[in-house]
Amino acid sequence: MINLLRTDSSHSDFIYLVAMLDAYLAISDGADHGFYAQFNKIDLIKNVVLAYEENHVLGCGAFKIYEGKTVEIKRMFCRPESRRKGVVGLILQNLEEWAKASSHEKCILETGKKQVEAIALYRKAGYGQIANYGQYSGIEASLCFEKHL
Repeated sequence: MINLLRTDSSHSDFIYLVAMLDAYLAISDGADHGFYAQFNKIDLIKNVVLAYEENHVLGCGAFKIYEGKTVEIKRMFCRPESRRKGVVGLILQNLEEWAKASSHEKCILETGKKQVEAIALYRKAGYGQIANYGQYSGIEASLCFEKHL
């Protein structure tokens, strides 16, 4: 059984998983990693969801306020051995529910074109592709998505 925990970015399991995510992205993003890394700091994220199975952390995700009633989904990751079990889908759904309960109306996110599993997840979850926003405008390797809550 998968259990979800709502917490913040100071949680040690979140910090651990983000380190794994960053190591993975350093390889998959290649030369672009430094550009993306500057937008993925976790020290001020107040909304984090962790997934556990028998006290073993499986995955994580977070959101932060982007502007107005829009939040940005950040730091979605699942340990390789826990993939294809619906873990990240549960995390994403919980983040959306939390955002909606906090009076937010829309989620946006960015992912890399090389992240085919992430793109498939977001499309399956009802996210539609949008023009690249903010710091991702004009970045060829990025894809941006949104979902109205």
